[in-house]
Amino acid sequence: MLRPAVILALALSLTPLPAAAASIAIGQAVFNRCRVCHSIAAGAPSPVGPNLHAIFGRKAGTLDNYAYSEAMRKSGVVWDDNTLAKYVRNPRAFMPDNRMAFPGVKDDREIADLLAYLHQAAQ
Repeated sequence: MLRPAVILALALSLTPLPAAAASIAIGQAVFNRCRVCHSIAAGAPSPVGPNLHAIFGRKAGTLDNYAYSEAMRKSGVVWDDNTLAKYVRNPRAFMPDNRMAFPGVKDDREIADLLAYLHQAAQ
């Protein structure tokens, strides 16, 4: 016969724990590194890099009034959490010959926080 403590331990081990929630506030701080080149407000000018408003679901290299690299225009990439995470981690490795000079965000947590912020702020 199993003791109550053993039953409780088994039950807890089978209960999935919630993933740590991404922090929009930290994501905003991470985005400050991006803000030098990118805007996120609808209709805002693109100072150096393209405006990231409504980035999720957009095909790479298709924003009007921005001169993308040929690599970006021909990539076929559609921006979602997965593609943005890979691109932000290492832009040159993800898409060789693109123009973004940013070295990337290497920390998984910062990338998750950045994506959470973009989902909230860039829609």
